[in-house]
Amino acid sequence: MTQKKDIPPDTGTAENTENTGTGNTRTYHEQKYIDNTLRLRSILKTLPPFARDYFRAVEPTTSARTRISYAYDIRVFFHFLMENNPVYKDYTIDRFTLQDLERLEPVDIEEYQEYLKVYDNEDNKQITNTEKGLARKMSALRSFYGYFYKRQAITKNPTLLVDMPKLHEKAIIRLDTDEVAKLLDYVDHGGDNLTGQRKAYYEKTKNRDLAILTLLLGTGIRVSECVGLDIQDVDFNNNGIKVTRKGGNEMVVYFGEEVENALKTYLYTTRKNTVPLPGHENALFLSTQRRRMGVQAVENMVKKYAREVTPNKKITPHKLRSTYGTALYRETGDIYLVADVLGHKDVNTTKKHYAAIDENRRRKAAGAVKLRES
Repeated sequence: MTQKKDIPPDTGTAENTENTGTGNTRTYHEQKYIDNTLRLRSILKTLPPFARDYFRAVEPTTSARTRISYAYDIRVFFHFLMENNPVYKDYTIDRFTLQDLERLEPVDIEEYQEYLKVYDNEDNKQITNTEKGLARKMSALRSFYGYFYKRQAITKNPTLLVDMPKLHEKAIIRLDTDEVAKLLDYVDHGGDNLTGQRKAYYEKTKNRDLAILTLLLGTGIRVSECVGLDIQDVDFNNNGIKVTRKGGNEMVVYFGEEVENALKTYLYTTRKNTVPLPGHENALFLSTQRRRMGVQAVENMVKKYAREVTPNKKITPHKLRSTYGTALYRETGDIYLVADVLGHKDVNTTKKHYAAIDENRRRKAAGAVKLRES
């Protein structure tokens, strides 16, 4: 395998986890909660006043990230009305009332759904939505309408009379067993022929990058769970890591010898020799700027290595999670174990992705039918 000599630095660093003014250091998840709360408050100021009732009501059953996404999506809806509906051409967003929601007909919702396929946002940047993005924005609007309809604040809900976008199944992209080995080998030896500053950078990040990739491939944890890890979350006595799942639940995920070795190598070399910036002392994985690594930094790092090994596959941290889930199901045949380890709340989600017909069986079909006698 030909190895490129230029391994660029990681871009994007981290979320700030420093608790200024108290002398204490917040955990990653505590700081994310504060950041998301303030971010949502900021977005709500750009929505009609009555929208706050909806977001207050859904808080107990949704994550902060979901509420932020819904807020952005609903804002798009009101901007669509102001830009495309003659009734609202002179409106500002704070003028909208519940009566305006009630006034709309199913055809207005259908026009909005068509608009979502391609539109210009507030910064005049063209936005396109895939089936999944379209379905999410329509789901947000339906939930928004449903809240006020259920509480009899409005007497009709036109979103219920519009079909939701159809989602087509897509092939799950994952690494094959040999590709996993090639990826880790490339991280291990990708800098062997480098010189100068590139060599120094490679040596500085090699153990960290190998630890992250081995951890993702060996446990199936989410990239957000990975960057949220603190040093004290790693327990080598039981070979487990404490992760905070979606919704805030904590869980211990166990790892094998390969993950153990990679983590120890990183901790006892690169991490031990790095002095973190204030507020980042507990972070397990540090950027070259000595801050906790962020999600984007890990995503960039994974893509950087993966495109050298599997250029025809668009590999992301989530694809590494799929790779682990597939391998675990193949080895155990226990879909409930896979669901538990991956932190899926609904086992049907796991079945959909990992219990489909095995690809090796599907390949056998290629030679099973003879078209002409030889």
